[in-house]
Amino acid sequence: MDECQHNHGDHDRHEHNHDHGLDDHGHDDHAGHDHDSHDHADHDCGHDHGGLFGHHHVHTPASYGRAFAIGIVLNLVYVIGEAAWGVRSHALSLLADAGHNLSDVLALGAAWLAEILSRRSPSRNFTYGLRRSSILAALGNAVALLVVTGGIMWEAVLRLIHPHPVAGVAVMVVAGIGIAVNGVTAMLFASGGKTDLNLHGAFLHMASDALMSLAVVAGGGLILMTGWLRIDPVICLVVSLSIIVATWSLLRDSLDMALDRVPRGINAAQVDAFLRTLPGVCDLHDLHIWPISTTETALTVHLVRSASENGHAPDGLLNRAAHELRERFGIVHPTFQIETLSDADHCVLADARTV
Repeated sequence: MDECQHNHGDHDRHEHNHDHGLDDHGHDDHAGHDHDSHDHADHDCGHDHGGLFGHHHVHTPASYGRAFAIGIVLNLVYVIGEAAWGVRSHALSLLADAGHNLSDVLALGAAWLAEILSRRSPSRNFTYGLRRSSILAALGNAVALLVVTGGIMWEAVLRLIHPHPVAGVAVMVVAGIGIAVNGVTAMLFASGGKTDLNLHGAFLHMASDALMSLAVVAGGGLILMTGWLRIDPVICLVVSLSIIVATWSLLRDSLDMALDRVPRGINAAQVDAFLRTLPGVCDLHDLHIWPISTTETALTVHLVRSASENGHAPDGLLNRAAHELRERFGIVHPTFQIETLSDADHCVLADARTV
């Protein structure tokens, strides 16, 4: 391994933005060898794929289309019924809540659309497909939930200052139905929300509304018993603060994904250490790990082989590396570039010219 001791100590910490094709390094002795190896453990690269986009690596989770359909129908029926009841009883609070619940339907629709788009096959212009739409939907869900909650808190503060009479039993009955509708819808996404941030956003949105409806019922009951009108906005503020705390992690995680942060469940230092244990690998650089959807992670890295290895990867090395990355770290889209020491030196010189 002594060949790797010159000028490569910082390669793993050095990042650059240019791509390395097969001709970048200008080594005729490797003309017959593919230095840029995109490898997955679950497919055989030795057959004809039938064109530029003839094969795709699909690692999509179980579909939640039925859950989205049920949730949207339940909430849409509830919104229509609540609005009709509000018009008939001249209850402005019910009409306002119907408008809020309509936003739930739109949020579920956006999350469902993102799930559908994330399953589309890659194309010439979208080489990873539209998987990132699930990240954008989760981010949008978090922002929408915070904005709506902020509006509710503002109204609660105004009612603390100027108390308003509560519609009483009618509002409690409608809110009770809302607990059932939103609770059932939230449970449809409870299991998927543990591994998919987009589904977690849908779950959090519906669970928050169920909690808010519960607060309305509790507040209405206490007001009927005590006559103290400020109970309703106080409970509303407490519940809103708890929703903001729960939503903050969704906002943080979805924003991190949108900015290509290494997923929180993956330790980049451990990935680096594992790759260095691969047979014949004496150094590495340009290690990048980023999410391409709310459930899939990609990796690219330049692996440096010792001079005695001639830059060639031993049989099965890339398949083994891809399999281990999937099993240990959940990385399903690894891309490896195999380099010799001189290739790596060329990368350093190229980087120096771009500074």
